[in-house]
Amino acid sequence: MNQRVAERCERIEFSEIARIRNRILELGFEPPLHPLHGGEPFYETPEFITEAAIRALREHRTRYAPSSGIPELRAAIVEKVRRKNRIPAEPEHAIVTSGGLHGLFVAILATVNPGDEVLIFSPYWTPMKDLVALAGGRLRLVRWMEARQDGFRQALERHATSRSRLLLVNTPANPIGFVLTRDELCEIAEFARDRDLVVISDEAYEDLTFEAPHVSIASLPGMFERTLSVFTLSKSYAMTGWRVGYVVAPEPWMSGLRKLVLNTINVVSTPMQWAAVAALTEGEAFLEHARAAYRQRRDRLVQGLRALGFACDLPQGTFYAFPNVERVLGPKSWEAFDVLLKRAGVSTVPGVVFGPHGEGHLRFTFSVALETIDAALEAMRAAL
Repeated sequence: MNQRVAERCERIEFSEIARIRNRILELGFEPPLHPLHGGEPFYETPEFITEAAIRALREHRTRYAPSSGIPELRAAIVEKVRRKNRIPAEPEHAIVTSGGLHGLFVAILATVNPGDEVLIFSPYWTPMKDLVALAGGRLRLVRWMEARQDGFRQALERHATSRSRLLLVNTPANPIGFVLTRDELCEIAEFARDRDLVVISDEAYEDLTFEAPHVSIASLPGMFERTLSVFTLSKSYAMTGWRVGYVVAPEPWMSGLRKLVLNTINVVSTPMQWAAVAALTEGEAFLEHARAAYRQRRDRLVQGLRALGFACDLPQGTFYAFPNVERVLGPKSWEAFDVLLKRAGVSTVPGVVFGPHGEGHLRFTFSVALETIDAALEAMRAAL
C-alpha cells in the first residue's frame, strides 16, 4: 500500500507561531506572561457588527449565498474600494473569500504556474512562501532595506529573471511596518508594466497607518488590469475569527478566482457576510478611534524598546514593531526570543520566521493593553 502524503504537502510547513505557542506552554510560567507575539486586534468586534450577524440569524438569512458573495456585500465592497482605494471596480470585479489568507491562496493559485518565479519584498509574512510553493512557484527575495536605499526599480531589476511572472506587494507591511508611498508604488508599477508582471497586492492592514496614507497599487495608471487586490476585515474591525475577506480583480483573473472559491469553500458563511456589510458601510468612525489607540500604543512600545538599547524604527503602519536586537541579545533571533521569554516572561516572534532578512530582529505586537506594554517593558528592564 502506497501510504505517502501527496508531494504538495511536503512543500509546505506548519506556522512557526505554533512552535512559539509550544515553547510558552513548555515553560509553564508561574510568573506573569507578557504576550507580545500575537497578531490580533486588542479590542472586541464592534457591537454594530455583532448585531448585524445576530439580526441575520434571527431573520433566517442562513441559506447558501452565491459563491461570489451576497449582492449587498459585493455592492458595499465596490463602493468602498472606489471611494477609499480609488480602484475603478464594478460589481463583477469583487469576490468574497474566507478571510485574507484564503484570498491570497486563490489569488496565487490563479496566477502562478509551476516553475514561475515570484518577486517578494523581504522580510515577508510567513505563509507567502508556502502559498507560492503550493502553486509550484519559487520566491525571489528583494530586501526591503535594499529597495528603500537603492530604489525599488533598481532592486527589482537586480533580482528579476526571465522566469519572473508575479510581484507580491504588501503595504502596510507585516512584519516590518513600512507603508509604501505613492512615489514608491509608482516606481514598482512602472517596473511591473515594463516587465508585464502580474501583481498581487496584500492590503490587510490598509486602515492601520499613522503618518502616510495608504495607497492601493491598483489605483495607479495601467495597474488595475494586472492587479489582484486582496483585503480582509480581520485587522480593521477585529473580525479575525469571522473569516471574511475579498479580492478585487478584473478578467481574466476573476473567472479563475470564482472557480477556486467555489471549489475550496463554496461560499462564505451567509450571516458573516451580513456582518461584513455593516462593517464596510458603518465603520469609518470606529476606524478613526482605533487608529488613535494604536498610535498611542506604538509610541509607548517603541520609546520603551529604544530605551532598552534596541534599534527600532517607528513603524508607519500595522500593529507591529520590528527592532534589531543584535546589540543587546545577539544575532540569532530564536536565541533572543528564548532569552526574553525565560528571563522576562515576554513572548515575541523571532525575525527569521519572516525569512532570512529578518534574522537579528524580533517582532513585537503593540495590539495589547497599554498596561501589558508597560509591564513587558518593566520586566525587560529588570531582566536585561
